[in-house]
Amino acid sequence: MTATSTHRSSSASPDAAPRRQAWLSQTWKKQPLGVIASIIILLIFVLGLLAPVIAPFKAAEQDLLVPLNGPSAAHWLGTDALGRDLLSRLLYATVPSLTYALVALAVFLLIGVPLGIISGYKGGRIDSIISRIAEIAMSIPAVIILLVVLAVFASSPTAAMITLGVLGSPGLIRVVRGVTLVVREEAFVTAATVAGVKPLSIMSTHLVRRALGPILVQASVFAGASLVIQAALAFLGLLTDGDRPTWGGMIGEASQVISLTPWPLVPPGLIIILTVMAFGLLGDAIRDATSDEASPAVKRGAKKTTTQPVHSLDLDTKNHLLQVHNLQVSLDSGVTLVDDATFSVGQGEIVAVVGESGCGKSVTALATLGLVLPGLHVAGGSVIFNGVDLLEGGPEAYAAIRGNGIGYVAQDALGSLDPTHTIESHLREVIVRHEKLSAAKLKERTQELLQQVQIQDPARVLKLYPHEISGGMAQRINIALALAGRPKLIIADEPTTALDVTVQSEILHLLRELQQSTKLSVLIITHNWGVVADIADRAVVMYAGEVVEMGDVYTVFKAPRFPYTAALLAADPSVSPLGERLETIPGRVPAPGTWPAGCRFSGRCPYATEACLEGPLPLRIVPPGSVTRCIRAEELASEGVLDR
Repeated sequence: MTATSTHRSSSASPDAAPRRQAWLSQTWKKQPLGVIASIIILLIFVLGLLAPVIAPFKAAEQDLLVPLNGPSAAHWLGTDALGRDLLSRLLYATVPSLTYALVALAVFLLIGVPLGIISGYKGGRIDSIISRIAEIAMSIPAVIILLVVLAVFASSPTAAMITLGVLGSPGLIRVVRGVTLVVREEAFVTAATVAGVKPLSIMSTHLVRRALGPILVQASVFAGASLVIQAALAFLGLLTDGDRPTWGGMIGEASQVISLTPWPLVPPGLIIILTVMAFGLLGDAIRDATSDEASPAVKRGAKKTTTQPVHSLDLDTKNHLLQVHNLQVSLDSGVTLVDDATFSVGQGEIVAVVGESGCGKSVTALATLGLVLPGLHVAGGSVIFNGVDLLEGGPEAYAAIRGNGIGYVAQDALGSLDPTHTIESHLREVIVRHEKLSAAKLKERTQELLQQVQIQDPARVLKLYPHEISGGMAQRINIALALAGRPKLIIADEPTTALDVTVQSEILHLLRELQQSTKLSVLIITHNWGVVADIADRAVVMYAGEVVEMGDVYTVFKAPRFPYTAALLAADPSVSPLGERLETIPGRVPAPGTWPAGCRFSGRCPYATEACLEGPLPLRIVPPGSVTRCIRAEELASEGVLDR
């Protein structure tokens, strides 16, 4: 990291201490009603805990000389039918009433949150089963179930509140599932998956934290609703808690003497209204504070079938670290997106996959990682890493190499970092997945990784959150995360696209230094020929879902053997001579499902003939050692129309 970029990130971030000191003031300015509601709830709870100390009378203490009296100097809120002090009973009833509400809330959360996250994250059959059960549960009349439970358990408030929590949880399941479906598509979830973080850890940390806002909103609303339902059941005489007072029980007692005086209904009614309103306002404040957190990004999924490859290319790649042969990715509807993708990455080699947007580069990279999008599946081919066919081995084979075999660096640097985790938390999560270290060694390892990616003052940076760092530093941290499991290969999907030119150069220089110092292999996805020229040893050119040319970088730049490669080079300003008019490629990449039977570039190629359209064109080796699909490669090379 250069001094300039380090200064930029540090100066842009406020110090931690002033932030903590200003937190309450900022919260009050942004959500004053939420702060007031929180204070009211806390105050009510504290008064309830202090009831034995501050209440003027015992809860059950009777004075039959003053039944049903209104407020007086001796009894500030009056008395009930047995002459018991309403203020004292109200204070003593606070803890039991809130406890029963918390019982319902605990059941509500313990069922709704885990099942909602599992349903949204796992998808497929598990999602269908949980969703169907939730829908069936929501269709059952809750009142009937509560009445049956109260009849069986002798009007037990605990049984009623547990039942209420169970009956309310399907709604929370649906809310949490919806949030999880969005969050699981974000880049940091994909990055954590590729780093080898276990699904349970992803669900219990990243997904729960990102869903925390909606969960708290639902929890606050349900807590208020449970108080109202508790009071309603007590009013109907369906709940009893012996001699221990509750707010609902006080309303039930007051309802029996309402024809004589309505006053005993007022104090418990007002405290219930005040508490429910406080919970509602707290929920609104949480909703407003968290309404802008979710954003979609990279999706995930997995489904695999196998077919026989169309053809085989005899390349000397047996000793290469990564070998992708005849990879085919299709929509579940049958439309092919990537067809016959074949390439390899040797030990300590940097290979660049280049092409226009829509050529299938990122789909190929994600399929190589075993992370195809929902609605897609790998329809054929093989992905062999370090001698193991990952597609054949399935999820278990991928789980064994993620993080410690293959690392991943995404295009969206900041989006790949969970905004609710510090930088240290990100690194620790990946490190402990692959190594068992003491606390001191773990701290040392996190700082070592930041030093490895040339971040100055690692101790300070470890305490920062993603929003406190620059884009360039975020990408360095993503590279550190990819290195945390000590992988042999890193797949970098356009890692410099969102960065300015200076930072791009720094990131590329860093990748090259890491490759040279650790013998790391890198597969980099890009559309920028300047990146290819700066860092790559070999180039793989893709067009319309297939590899059309491969070769060492010097050969591809000086003697391309596919017209599309030559046209791309001529149209790229980073490698074209200054002062010359840039050429353009007419037309656009054909959409999947509309590819011609022969050469897919034929509609845009000035050298296409009828022979180019006769049928599928296999990859073949042509002088000076390039691999191409062009059947006229030698002829066009002899005419000099492709050479630069």
